[in-house]
Amino acid sequence: MGKETKQYDRPSGWRNTQPIQRESITVQHFYDATRERFRLTLLAGGEGLANLITDKSLHRPGLALAGYVGLFTYHRIQIFGNTEIFYLRSLTLEEKIKAFSTLASFSIPCIVVTSSNGLDPELLAICDERKIPVFETKFETTKAVYFLSDFLEDQFNPQTVIHGAFVDVYGVGVLFVGRSGIGKSEVALDLIERGHRLVADDVVMVTQKGESILMGAGTDLVRHFMEIRGLGLINVREMFGIRAIRFQKRVEVIVELEEWHADGEYTRTGLDESTAQILGVDIPHVRLPIVTGKNITVIAEVIALNYLLKHYGYDASREFATKLEQVLLKKGGEKVSRGDRVIPYFEHDFE
Repeated sequence: MGKETKQYDRPSGWRNTQPIQRESITVQHFYDATRERFRLTLLAGGEGLANLITDKSLHRPGLALAGYVGLFTYHRIQIFGNTEIFYLRSLTLEEKIKAFSTLASFSIPCIVVTSSNGLDPELLAICDERKIPVFETKFETTKAVYFLSDFLEDQFNPQTVIHGAFVDVYGVGVLFVGRSGIGKSEVALDLIERGHRLVADDVVMVTQKGESILMGAGTDLVRHFMEIRGLGLINVREMFGIRAIRFQKRVEVIVELEEWHADGEYTRTGLDESTAQILGVDIPHVRLPIVTGKNITVIAEVIALNYLLKHYGYDASREFATKLEQVLLKKGGEKVSRGDRVIPYFEHDFE
């Protein structure tokens, strides 16, 4: 009994998946992706939209405005909150221009001003001259920092591409993997027909969020198309409706489909929990052998339900093991049978 952790050993063609990590994004990409969500307005520095953002962290440049630039992380997005704005307002126009010019002498990717505070025209002119884009948001500083940090972490966190089918089954993100042609898409299609939701088929983009969370999504090219061998391409959204799809889901269980081998070792009790690693994150891993007549779809639903039960504190395997241990202790040295009937006698209702 125990938890076995193994490196995710994929079938041929799945080995050695390398993480993909961005080194930079342009300010233009940042603006295009967040302008509506974060209510950004470009105030100045439009010629600097090609500037590169190379760090997912943000910086509050209060000390730099005051003249100390020894630890100024200028390569980050600069956040001008109430502290910075009210400090500038406390200065004369000449002092304000001098303080801001010191900051703008560095290669700053862009500035975000929170709480609709804005900047003086003279300061915006400096940003136009130095090609430093300045954005304004209506959000207060705490909320703006939260949203911007979440976006930047998503952009710079490790990603990888996995060949498989990713389905939301009872709210559990189940990633089906296995060799090409083993039937991943067919299992996913059967689950969709039973009311579950497709996230991605064939190409699954997996992104690490935080320390132990993996999020999966499809690609903008494939989206919710599926390839069914012998039939061709189908559009799940058009065929089954909007309820049959979703654009993102947390990866919570990996189900590896493989041909059944007589000498293969497969778990019988579920007491030995196996995990697989993707991007260094351990994910529950189930090896599911394929044999004729086996209903993989129903088993996949049971895997999802069993995951939910464990998540909420009930583990059937451990419950049975505990009961068996209690029986053994009770019987002592006596021979243990398979157990008594679940009811002491059959009542007269013979249904």
